Amino acid sequence: MKKLFFAVAILFLLYSCGEKTNFSVSGTINGANGKMIYLNELKVSSQIPVDSVKVDNKGQFELKGNATEPTFYLLKFNDHNFVTLLLDSTEHATVAGSYQNLPSDYSVKGSLGSKLVRELNIHYTDVKHQLDSLSNLFDTHKQDANYDSERKQWNDEYVALKNKHAAYLKKFVMDHPFSLASVMALYQKWDDGNFIVQDLHTMKVAASALSAMFPNSSQVKALHSNTLQIMRQENSRKMTQLIKEAGQNSPDITLPNINGKEVSLSSMRGKYVLVQFWAGQDRDSRVMNPVLVANYRKYHPKGFDIYQVSIDTSRTAWINAIEADHLDWTNVGDMEGSAQAVRNYNIQSIPSNYLLGKDGSILAKNLMGPALNNALQKYLK
Repeated sequence: MKKLFFAVAILFLLYSCGEKTNFSVSGTINGANGKMIYLNELKVSSQIPVDSVKVDNKGQFELKGNATEPTFYLLKFNDHNFVTLLLDSTEHATVAGSYQNLPSDYSVKGSLGSKLVRELNIHYTDVKHQLDSLSNLFDTHKQDANYDSERKQWNDEYVALKNKHAAYLKKFVMDHPFSLASVMALYQKWDDGNFIVQDLHTMKVAASALSAMFPNSSQVKALHSNTLQIMRQENSRKMTQLIKEAGQNSPDITLPNINGKEVSLSSMRGKYVLVQFWAGQDRDSRVMNPVLVANYRKYHPKGFDIYQVSIDTSRTAWINAIEADHLDWTNVGDMEGSAQAVRNYNIQSIPSNYLLGKDGSILAKNLMGPALNNALQKYLK
C-alpha cells in the first residue's frame, strides 16, 4: 500500500503539467504569541506578499502559497527578524524557532532547499563570529610587547578562515549544482562588499546548470547575467560561449534495467543521449514512443542513444509497453516512481526529456515530435 500511495502521489505531481501547486509553511515560534508573521516571495530586488497570519497563543502559525518551481521566500516578522526559505511546489515545511533570535535560532523540516539555505546561513554566521573575534584581538592587544608576532599569527588565521569558507562555498555549489541554494552561496559577501566566491569556473557551472533547470527564475537570470559580466571584465576570449559550454551539468542516474542490472547514465558518455522520462501506463508517453523508435533507427548508427527512465510502479505494465512499442534501447526504473531521478531533473510532467551531448552537457530539453529530429540532424550531420 505504501508503494501504491507513493506512486499515485508522484503521478499526480507529474500529470499536473504547468499548474501551480500548493505549498505550506507552518510551525511554532516561541515568544511570538499574537504577532503578525508574513511570507513574502523574494525577488532579485523586491518582495511580493504571499500570505500573512497572526501567531496564536501557542506560538503556532500556518501560511500557504502557490509555486511551479523552487522559489525563495522570506518568513518574517519585520525587516530585522526573518529567515530565508527555499520552497518547492507541494512541500509542507515546518519551522521552529525563537522570536528573539529567529535568524540564528531556528530549524526547518519538510523542505530540502530550506535546509540547505539554513546550512549556508549557519556556516556563514559562525565564520563571521570567528573573524570578528580575531579582529577584536588586533584592537585590544596593540600595546603587547610581542604584538607584531601575534598580529602576524592572527592575520594568518584570519586569512585561513576566509579561504576555508570560500572553499566550503565552492564545494557546496559543486555538490548542489541544481539547487537554487547555490545562488545564495555565490552571493554571500564579506563586510567590505566583495563576493566570497570569486571563482569563475564555479559560477559558470552553477549558471549553466541552473539555467538549464530553471530558465524562468529571476535569481538564475541574475546569476547568469553577473557571470557574463565577470567574464567580460576579465576579457575572456570566449565570453558567452563559455557560459553556454555547460560541461557535465547533468546529474547521474543509476537504476535497474528490465533484467535487474543497474545501468548508469554516465556509462553512455561519448554518445548523444536522450534521457526520456515516461510511464508504460501513460497515454502521452506511448504516443511519443513511435517518434523515438523512428529517430533511434535513423540516428543510432551515427552515435545516438536513448536512456529511458520509467516512473511506473507496475513491472508488468512497464515490460509489456517496452515489448509492444519495440523499445530496443536502455530502459530503467525502480518500479517505485524513480523518485530521485525525477527530482534531480525537475520533471513536472511526462513525457519529458533532455538531450545530452557526448560530455554529458545538456543541449536541449523537451524535444517533441519533429523537434527531436531537427535537433539530432543538427548535432549528428
